[in-house]
Amino acid sequence: MGSPTFLNDPSVPLVADASAVINLIATGCAPTIISAIPNRIVVVDVIPAELETGRPRGRTDSVRLAELVTAGLVEVVTLGDIASQYFEELVVGPAAETLDDGEAATIAYAVEHSGTAVLDERKATRMCATRFPTLHLASTVDILLHPEVQRHHGGGKLGDAIFNALREARMKVFPHHLEEVIRLIGHERAPLCQSLPRSIRIPAPKSAEQS
Repeated sequence: MGSPTFLNDPSVPLVADASAVINLIATGCAPTIISAIPNRIVVVDVIPAELETGRPRGRTDSVRLAELVTAGLVEVVTLGDIASQYFEELVVGPAAETLDDGEAATIAYAVEHSGTAVLDERKATRMCATRFPTLHLASTVDILLHPEVQRHHGGGKLGDAIFNALREARMKVFPHHLEEVIRLIGHERAPLCQSLPRSIRIPAPKSAEQS
């Protein structure tokens, strides 16, 4: 299964959460992937600050994001008045009904600007379905399976990029993408990817009747 058809509309900005940025960087070819996407890719200004907290632990995602911004591949944006109201609604309340600042800001900006929120967490996507049912959602895998990305990363390059994101960033894969992801990385590499379901990484042993 490929990416959603609405990702083919270049007028719709893609608003990437921190997890999506980390996943794209982990592919090892973020600049060429982003360059292949016809849409603007933006991050709200809380995302660079969120990634910066990983620097003391040796994480370089904030540096890599800054490079993408300097190269003009990613744009840093701020929340307007309307988005700020949505943001407050998403971060204030019981933990079960709220999101972290990065996810909330990503969703709020996408709602105000009719963009597509690029999220990989089930809680965030579930809350969007309830609170903002008309908001377009995409995952990092949707971006990686975009037709233009596949066209520019033929052969084994795309499989290697996806494998890198799975291994280095533990990229989440939603169930409807599992078959295509396994096809691209190969069954032999699936056991090395801890973020994939255990049933895929560790197949059930054959019964006596099957052996």
